[in-house]
Amino acid sequence: MRVSSVASALAFLRNTWRGLTSMRTALVLLFLLALAALPGALLPQRSLNRANVEDFFDTYPTLAPILDAVGAFNVFSSVWFASIYVLLFVSLVGCLVPRCLEYLRQARAKPVRTPRNLGRMPHHAQATVDGSVDEVMATTRRRLRGWRKIEHTEADGARSISAERGYLREAGNLVFHFALLGLLIAVAGGELYKYEGQVIVMADGSSFCNSGTYNYDSFRPGLTVDGTELSPFCVRVDDFTVEYLPTGQPSEFHAEISYQSGRSLESGVWKHHDLEVNNPLRTAGDRVYLTGNGYAPQFTVTFPNGRSRTSTVQWQPVNTTTMLSQGATKFDPPGMPDEQRRYQNQIAITGLFAPTASMDGKVLSSGFPALRDPAVAVDVLKGKLGVSTGRGQSIFSVDQSMVESGKLDRVARENLRVGEEIRLDDGTVIRFDGVKRWVNLQVSHNPFQPYVLGCAMAIIIGLGASLSIKRRRVWVRAVPESSQVSAPAGGEAAAPRTLVEVGGLARTDQAGYGEEFTKVSGDLLESGGGSAGSAEERKAVSARGRNS
Repeated sequence: MRVSSVASALAFLRNTWRGLTSMRTALVLLFLLALAALPGALLPQRSLNRANVEDFFDTYPTLAPILDAVGAFNVFSSVWFASIYVLLFVSLVGCLVPRCLEYLRQARAKPVRTPRNLGRMPHHAQATVDGSVDEVMATTRRRLRGWRKIEHTEADGARSISAERGYLREAGNLVFHFALLGLLIAVAGGELYKYEGQVIVMADGSSFCNSGTYNYDSFRPGLTVDGTELSPFCVRVDDFTVEYLPTGQPSEFHAEISYQSGRSLESGVWKHHDLEVNNPLRTAGDRVYLTGNGYAPQFTVTFPNGRSRTSTVQWQPVNTTTMLSQGATKFDPPGMPDEQRRYQNQIAITGLFAPTASMDGKVLSSGFPALRDPAVAVDVLKGKLGVSTGRGQSIFSVDQSMVESGKLDRVARENLRVGEEIRLDDGTVIRFDGVKRWVNLQVSHNPFQPYVLGCAMAIIIGLGASLSIKRRRVWVRAVPESSQVSAPAGGEAAAPRTLVEVGGLARTDQAGYGEEFTKVSGDLLESGGGSAGSAEERKAVSARGRNS
């Protein structure tokens, strides 16, 4: 009983392994992997944008918890997605290794011997040509140059050549599948070791260094990245310009940057680079992209005690066509040792910024994205901003809970142009000083990206080879004509003649092989011995060979 149970278990494991490593299973798993990736493309993912996931929960309070329970908001790090991924990997490995061994065996094997009856081949033709068997064989060898071939001498004196071509078809197929396997490994490796960060830098000579995650506005690490060993480099944004068409559509983005990496970090030498949309900076194994831009209004607040503070904070574009922007610039009053009073006298300047002011009634709008006539429409809020609560705040807005609770009140509303100011009842003066440009930089690190590219190119090459190359065989048999007329005494011997028979077989799809076979057989039957036989003597035995 125990031996029977062990045998049954081994049989079950063997059959399971055979089923898992079949090509059909690999195709099913590949389809399931594509199907499983759909939720990751259609639904917001926490690893990409947590705010969008929270908005989805607010919009669909009943559906969202169900989707969250099955990992729909963390698709690519879920257990079920990883299971499909690993099973596909194992299936491909188990399928490809035996196929490689079989291909090596076939590559070392010799072409099969010429069949006894070539007339039964799908492609067949024969004719009697002028020339000896040796001449026919020499012509055949020249015509089939590049084919893998062997020659045989048969018992009745006939000689034949077996030739085969198209072995690279299976090689292309194997390259395709191994490249697909490599692509899976490269993508998985990228998910482990990549990182991507977004940072906004003022285009006034401000700099950014890739020294830690705290320097980023947002940072998405790979599974093994903790942010302590980032590629060391620094970037300084010296200037930024945008060229607009008369319609307001941007035609060119250009950021003049300087950077340090490697030895230049030690020497302090800055290297110049023109950063554009399709011209990223590649340094220290990372890529720096220009992904956005905007305006940062500059305000100076002079408090009643005579002390002042100036702040330039980026505002977020709400209309990318006209670059109308919104934001919040926040100030902490200086010189107040009383913490309670300081928190109650914080100031926030919120509202809209227009690079080219255009009034729609009393509402500020923007008529053009370029900086022609800058203006702001601001609300001045005074009170407790809530920045010391430990809860994160957006730099583009204030904490609305503070407004709703009455701890933050609006004390003024005004439209300002550059140089204009607002004076509050307590003597505080708020001045709109000007505008600066900012750029959004994206830093991407993925050491497996070159391997992804290489595997993708190998997939295309392998697929092209497997689709364009066809396995085919051709056999040529040359038989000396036995019915030779004896020459008269003292006369010249009759020229030798040979019966040439050609057969062909497509090992794979036959499309296109009929034309090739017709050309090959025509060349052999017309020039078998240097002088062609008559057209009446040549005949095609198989109609399938003529019409393929």
